Amino acid sequence: MRIARVSLGAAARGMTRQGDATAGQVGQPAPTPHGAASGRVYLRPPQRSDRAEFVALMRASRPFHRPWATAPTDDEAFDAYLVDSRRPDFEAMLVCRFEDRAILGFFNLSHITRGSLQSAYLGYAVGSTFARQGYMREAIELVLHHAFAGLRLHRIEANIQPGNDASIALARGAGFSREGFSPRYLKIGGRWRDHERWAILDEDWLARAAQLGLPTEP
Repeated sequence: MRIARVSLGAAARGMTRQGDATAGQVGQPAPTPHGAASGRVYLRPPQRSDRAEFVALMRASRPFHRPWATAPTDDEAFDAYLVDSRRPDFEAMLVCRFEDRAILGFFNLSHITRGSLQSAYLGYAVGSTFARQGYMREAIELVLHHAFAGLRLHRIEANIQPGNDASIALARGAGFSREGFSPRYLKIGGRWRDHERWAILDEDWLARAAQLGLPTEP
């Protein structure tokens, strides 16, 4: 099982665990390495104790994700995801809600490449019960801040299946631009599927952050 390059598609459609929040939030635990927070949500790394909640949410959301993405829907798959999350070229981030510390979804930065590229791929999915409530729009801003201000990456690429209008809108709204089309690019649900390539560069993110008054420091 790998969700390192899960299609961006599932993210804009609608996922839960107790975790760490941002310092200064009354009654909340201290932040983890990427315990960024904004509005209603915060990010944190997955933990072994998340397994039951995460797997139950992904299993219940399986029809909702099809055909856009696959995600861990059993204990073995979650354990493999946890192993992936500890690799130096992989950043796994759970999206959690301050209100009840529920896991709403996840974002992954995979194939993180240093040297002359300084790039990564973005993948994500959201639980069906949390879809269309703006949580992932808030969370993607935290992810980009972590990628560009924290990890000092230069380019983030997201691959989205044509016709997945919600995910395209999410990417475009976060400042991604369409760069091209890749036929039969990723195998999802047992089939090789076409994808559009959407990307954002650090200078584009910085300009957008300045325009919107978003933080740009680590």
